[in-house]
Amino acid sequence: MKKKMFRTVLIFTMILAMFAVTGCKSAKKNYKNGELNLYVWTEYVPDSVIKKFEEEYEIKVNVSVFSTNEDMLAKVKSESEGAFDVVLPSDYMVTQMYEQGLLEQLDQSVLTNLSNIGPQYLNQNYDLGNVYSVPYQGGVAAIAVNTTKINTDVTSYADLFKEEFKNSMVVLDDYRAVIGMTARSMGYSMNETDTAVLSEIKDKLLTLKNNIKLYDSDSPKSALISGDCTAAFCWSAEIALAMEENSDIKIVFPSEGAYKFMDNWCIPKGAKNYDNAMKFINYMLGTEPAQMVMEEYPYLNPNTSAVEAMGSEYTKNEAKNPPQEVMKAGEYVLSLDTDTLAVYDKMWTDLKQ
Repeated sequence: MKKKMFRTVLIFTMILAMFAVTGCKSAKKNYKNGELNLYVWTEYVPDSVIKKFEEEYEIKVNVSVFSTNEDMLAKVKSESEGAFDVVLPSDYMVTQMYEQGLLEQLDQSVLTNLSNIGPQYLNQNYDLGNVYSVPYQGGVAAIAVNTTKINTDVTSYADLFKEEFKNSMVVLDDYRAVIGMTARSMGYSMNETDTAVLSEIKDKLLTLKNNIKLYDSDSPKSALISGDCTAAFCWSAEIALAMEENSDIKIVFPSEGAYKFMDNWCIPKGAKNYDNAMKFINYMLGTEPAQMVMEEYPYLNPNTSAVEAMGSEYTKNEAKNPPQEVMKAGEYVLSLDTDTLAVYDKMWTDLKQ
């Protein structure tokens, strides 16, 4: 009996070993063109798109995520050079990174799908000539209100400072966005550098503290949908998703002109898989991948070919596709000098403590 059991176990072990070998060969075959290390925003790049890229190019993709531009920058600087092959900084952070020597120039000859990007989104002041970056997705930081809970008429960033919003708001966990919104509410630039003006902005910023219930850049829509918060200052796409779940939620584009942003594909200095990174960026500029992205994460998409293919359900939804007049009236955050950023950082610390 023991011999019989031993033979059975031996045969079973051999079968498992055969499957393991076959599986290893299959895995190597599937990813024969190496790998790619992405560092991207949380809830921003669909798994389905990455899987499709892996299958088409036979490249293994490893994904890490971040929640703020500053977290991403700190991680890139702290890791050994080449830890990431593709990163996804916002407009102003592109400037900071190439000024610090942290980005590789893109091989424009590989970007055969760049023609899909609308000219109004290219050659922006944060990267003239798109030497280091190409646009992925963007939008504005707008206002969301639950119309059954909020009685006041909301039209501006300035309205968010009213006492009616006490302990009811979810706002982005992003110091440039929140301080910038405060500056816009006062008629100032989001990129203010004058110390006297910044002192004024700080005084008003601190009055917002009692109205903020939650800081969340990852999924602010969750607090809106659950009802934990009745108003929000957050990304337009998050509001679009919240509106799909709760028809009482509406979007408001601030009368002062909105914080606008564009996130961009970049390659960090010393990337170990540069060629694969270029293939991935060009792939993401394609019409079909861009459509797949918009279906899951409905931000403003600069891919005009994909937008046209999406049809009116996307193009006529202002939360998903903010009107061009809103974008024109908005303002990008710019890269600021170290001393000014230190002032902003202190303002943010004082607000959150």
